[in-house]
Amino acid sequence: LLLVCDNYAQRRRGPHFQRGNVPEWELDPKFEKDCFTFVRLEYASRRNASSAAWWTDYPDADLNLSWRLHQLTAMKVAPMPITIKIMDEEIFRYPFLFMSGVPTMMLGDDEIDQLRRYLLGGGFIMVDDFWGEQHWDEFEDEMLKRVFPDRRWEELSLDHQIFNCVFPLKEKPQIPNVNFASRNRGTGRTWEKPDAQTPHYRGIHDDKGRLMMLICHNTDLGDGWEEEATDPYYFEEFSEKKAYPLGINIVFYVMTH
Repeated sequence: LLLVCDNYAQRRRGPHFQRGNVPEWELDPKFEKDCFTFVRLEYASRRNASSAAWWTDYPDADLNLSWRLHQLTAMKVAPMPITIKIMDEEIFRYPFLFMSGVPTMMLGDDEIDQLRRYLLGGGFIMVDDFWGEQHWDEFEDEMLKRVFPDRRWEELSLDHQIFNCVFPLKEKPQIPNVNFASRNRGTGRTWEKPDAQTPHYRGIHDDKGRLMMLICHNTDLGDGWEEEATDPYYFEEFSEKKAYPLGINIVFYVMTH
């Protein structure tokens, strides 16, 4: 995977943002309802949450991955990613939803029911960027045990198609945030917490074996997309070699299964 590190990652926070230097492209109108759209879920977080919330790595991660999918694959990709609330019935139009900032989230019973309907009805959710056992326990208690109390997650093996369908990966990648990577350059340390040394990619399947949810724990793919232009070292070591290949694999797998 050979990419050029351009100045795509600019700070564009909030509901209204500029594309910055992320190229624009036109989508043929005949593919408007038959294309990939990056959709990020909005949800409430606990008050006084220090950092993590639904907008973690937004909107740069969403824009950059959409651009790289358009640039590097034959997939038809919507040029504008969107955010959507869980209770919006429009979520059923989209086969792929993305969640970040999950340790602090607060879900109502109606949202739990909606997520269950969406997943069992053919949808897929990718969860990203949370570290350590405390964050896992918080996510599991708030979402997993409530959406699917009778289902058990499974650790995906490296020979799963997620890691091989477009770009073959030799390891399950662990991607730290850009500041952590810069501080620890040359040390070999990529885990952000002492109890987060091992990256986990855990899946939940439906009764037919379809992957409904991929939970990326102890890693931060979103930062690999968002911060691709912040530091050439980070781009070369994490964005180009790990975050983009796996991100493209995940989307391709979801859209073809």
